Amino acid sequence: MSKHVLTFCAVSTAATFALPSVAAAQGAPQAASATPPALAAPKALALPAMVERTLPNGLRLVIVEQHELPVVDAQLVIRTGSEADPAGKAGLATLTANLLDEGTGTRDALALAEEVGFLAIRLGTFAGLEQSTVSLHTTRATLDSAMALMADVVLRPSFPEKEFTRLKNERLTGLLQEQDRGPAMADRAYAALVYGEDHPYGRSTSGVKESVESLSLDDTRQFWSTWYRPNNATLVLVGDLSLAEAEALAARAFGGWARATLPPAPAYASNRAAARPTAIHIVDKPKAAQSSFRIGGIGVSRSTADYYPLMVMNTALGGSFTSRLNNTLREVKGYTYGAGSSFSMRRERGPFTARAEVVSAKTDSALIEFMKELRNIRQPLPAAELAKVKRYLRLGYADGFESTGDIAAQLAGLVPYGLPLSTLGAFVAGIDKVTAADVQRVATQYLDPARLTIVIAGDRASIEPALKATRIAPVDVRDARGRPVIVP
Repeated sequence: MSKHVLTFCAVSTAATFALPSVAAAQGAPQAASATPPALAAPKALALPAMVERTLPNGLRLVIVEQHELPVVDAQLVIRTGSEADPAGKAGLATLTANLLDEGTGTRDALALAEEVGFLAIRLGTFAGLEQSTVSLHTTRATLDSAMALMADVVLRPSFPEKEFTRLKNERLTGLLQEQDRGPAMADRAYAALVYGEDHPYGRSTSGVKESVESLSLDDTRQFWSTWYRPNNATLVLVGDLSLAEAEALAARAFGGWARATLPPAPAYASNRAAARPTAIHIVDKPKAAQSSFRIGGIGVSRSTADYYPLMVMNTALGGSFTSRLNNTLREVKGYTYGAGSSFSMRRERGPFTARAEVVSAKTDSALIEFMKELRNIRQPLPAAELAKVKRYLRLGYADGFESTGDIAAQLAGLVPYGLPLSTLGAFVAGIDKVTAADVQRVATQYLDPARLTIVIAGDRASIEPALKATRIAPVDVRDARGRPVIVP
């Protein structure tokens, strides 16, 4: 670090002393042009070769050779997450993942942390709705030792009771803290109102107080032994190693992992809020200085044939800094530091959500602007805006492949949805084919202002009268789990 700083300073100093003579040689400074330079056509994105293999135990391998730097990134993706939490045990998948690196058969938590530091690697564990992941970043020089450590975490976690108790108490403390955070309150209520608490998408991956309190150490062991199996996993390896080296490395580390018969995939409950008329639900946070908006409903699955038109449409609406929502609510009106929207595409139909944190006094005004933009996006997209959005998506896509870690993350992102590796290379062409008619069609099909769930977490006493006065939709009060609250 210090060497880089010193080098930078030396270059900067030399450049500073050279400036006067350069300026003198060139004469008076020229006025800047008022015309921005024309952008060149974007270069074609050349993706690295991606190879698939399968070990005898069923572990799928995805291997990418990248030899620019002597580093390797690995991601082991288990195709099960909190969707498989048993009834009344919400939060189990995430707590299980958190425990993996808290001790193994040969190392306690401290010894494990010391070895990670000694090897100078990054080792992480995570669980989401539909996957659990163990990630590794290491240099080529420490690859064998790092991969052995990663395998130890996956195959031989010790589930120490002391660490389980600590993590469980930390989770309960975090859940308590969420009760004073408007954005977290809005997120929880919104998910529950759109899907219902009986649906995996209607619950937080962290669980709730009652479900976390019910979790036992045996629950985490059972979740791990059931779902952490090679025939339910994909190992992504990206970096400075050959195909043969990658296969041999994976076989040494994970070849002895025993496969098992997996339970049936969790059955999802029906989408409860699929066709309800628009309603406004206030989650009361007394004296809140801002209101947290969550507006939308059930969207699409990742396998939708409308993926590319939806990407273009949402980018225009709220998926970029220059999008309509952010421009209107931040730049023009000054109600918020940022507003946006997204389709969370999952195995089943995930939610569409428009969101912002808005100064409390402008809650009603902000809602009016949200509704305007949600109606306007259903009109034909101007040619110039369509071209700008498509160019933004094409140029920005390359950012996801800059490093070995980026490439590994892109590949790991395909695993929960069973998407082929060719999906990554098809993105630019898919975006290029989108027409204005496509955008209008999907906006009309998936965004209906008459069928929206609107959740606003804020100071009910100050925002409720103004929201009712907008006459946009009926207004009621809910708690942070989306349940009705009886008010005087």
